[in-house]
Amino acid sequence: MSSYSVAMPGTGADRLTALVVDDEAPALAEMRFLLDQDDRIGRVITASSGTDALRALESQQIDVVFSDINMPGLDGMELARIVARFAQRPQIVFVTAYDEHAVDAFAVEATDYVMKPVREERLHEAIRRVVSQLRGSDTDHAVVEDETIPVELGGVTRFINRSDIRYAQAQGDYARLHTARGSHLVRIPLNTLEERWESAGFVRIHRSTLVCTHHIKEVRLERGRFVVVIDGAELQVSRRHTRDLRERLLKPHSADR
Repeated sequence: MSSYSVAMPGTGADRLTALVVDDEAPALAEMRFLLDQDDRIGRVITASSGTDALRALESQQIDVVFSDINMPGLDGMELARIVARFAQRPQIVFVTAYDEHAVDAFAVEATDYVMKPVREERLHEAIRRVVSQLRGSDTDHAVVEDETIPVELGGVTRFINRSDIRYAQAQGDYARLHTARGSHLVRIPLNTLEERWESAGFVRIHRSTLVCTHHIKEVRLERGRFVVVIDGAELQVSRRHTRDLRERLLKPHSADR
């Protein structure tokens, strides 16, 4: 039988309300126990299905959802896509025994991806990231933290840092991320990356190209068109995006550091 319940280990205005979603009772109990040990968590709500998780989200203010992915009925990824449409959406942390969903987790803007069996120190790091994200949403002067992006190489999921990405190019509904060591294709549109990475110094220079201003080595004018040079690659700037690029290059970078 599906159900959700609440545990209240403490109170405090700065403590988080967490929702744990898992269809396996032992995993649910273990997560509740681990979260109860963290002083940053003030209340733990548990749900044994995605449907019950939605009921909890509709009736209570939740700061973070720790969700399994593979569940019968409404699974964790589908739950995250619904939550993404909330006006005030909670942070999402996936807790799963499988790594093949890491790329999809990135696409739905999950805050973290924790592998089972859950280690206490790894969960503490996930909570730190949640707190950092929440604090960042409350201030206009938040420091932009680096981001880890999962990429697939030969059937194996690996992780690269956003700070290592020089530029990204659209390939249909995918984007190819270029680093100093190579490129990686991810299943996420360039428009989504543009919106998500604007505060980290990325700017659109062409309908198919997004660049990191921190890695621009040269901007020059050729035959009436601007060209951006990054790691030897010459990337054309469309007339439509020339003004945006100029404004971003002239803007002080203190907010991005």
